[in-house]
Amino acid sequence: MLDRVRPGTFDHMPDPDRVWSFLATRVNELVVALDQGEVVGFAFGTVMMRPDKPTAFYLDEVGVHEDYRRQGIARRLLARIRELARDRGCESFWLGTEGDNAAALALYRALGGREMSGVSVFEWDLD
Repeated sequence: MLDRVRPGTFDHMPDPDRVWSFLATRVNELVVALDQGEVVGFAFGTVMMRPDKPTAFYLDEVGVHEDYRRQGIARRLLARIRELARDRGCESFWLGTEGDNAAALALYRALGGREMSGVSVFEWDLD
């Protein structure tokens, strides 16, 4: 299915080997939105099993090609991936987004997400 992705939908075109590795772990989920067989939107994330807290689902990314935005696609993608997370036994669902991403913030607020404050994100390259 990811052989036909509208350019600009993902940050980079999906690599088939990475897609298979991502899905083979059995803790990851990927859902897509199609228009005439072409991928125009996606959401993916990971089940997070914890030793001291209930199982949660982390949504890593959601994206919709700019030609298809403001049509409810992201809302439907999020609904579907939340269903999958529930089916996997997750008790919570969370994500992060940039503070200046007005469209994403509006969507997540409209879906009833609780906004957290005081969170910082750090990243390290491992090469």
